[in-house]
Amino acid sequence: MLVLQAIAHLEKDPTMANLIAICPPLEFDVTPEDAYIYLLSSVVSQQVSAKVAAVIYARFLALFDDNFPEPSVLFAMDTMVLRGVGLSMQKANYLKNIAEFALNTGINNEELALQSNEEIIKNLTTIKGVGVWTVEMVLIFALKRTNVFSVGDLAVRQSAIHLYEVEETGKAQLAKLNEISHQWQPYASFACLYLWLYSDLGLKKTGSLA
Repeated sequence: MLVLQAIAHLEKDPTMANLIAICPPLEFDVTPEDAYIYLLSSVVSQQVSAKVAAVIYARFLALFDDNFPEPSVLFAMDTMVLRGVGLSMQKANYLKNIAEFALNTGINNEELALQSNEEIIKNLTTIKGVGVWTVEMVLIFALKRTNVFSVGDLAVRQSAIHLYEVEETGKAQLAKLNEISHQWQPYASFACLYLWLYSDLGLKKTGSLA
């Protein structure tokens, strides 16, 4: 129902309506996932292929009872043990940073549900190794927030620039894209999903829609 409501709203924008018409049915599971686990997996996946990330992440989870990296256990774990599963020193430290934050402040879905998107971004980006883009992905894919426009995502930005023929550059470009995104509220997250599809399907290269 939520997806259908989002699509109906987005179709009020003619450009987005044209995109929706040529895209395959949108798949989006609205069931929240553990934000703490999602953060850990995001760090593991940074700058490596999906296949390599899956192997390393499986090895990482196997270090813990029930494949769950309890924050206290992860924080106390020898960094070299983490390095042994294929993690770089930097990533190993980032994972321990997340665990330390979870211990001291908490990263649980119940508490995050009480916070706005802006509050969550502000809080979680205090963790060294966790940037705005990563938290935006947590908001969309773990917490299932409906109104996140990830203007910092390269594919989202490039797709929107092409579809809406944005000529501005720099800060003016970001301002224009944010202005465009206002018409998608409160379903900007779903607009991002379609902009990713536009990029993934290679529609920009074929000249479709523009």
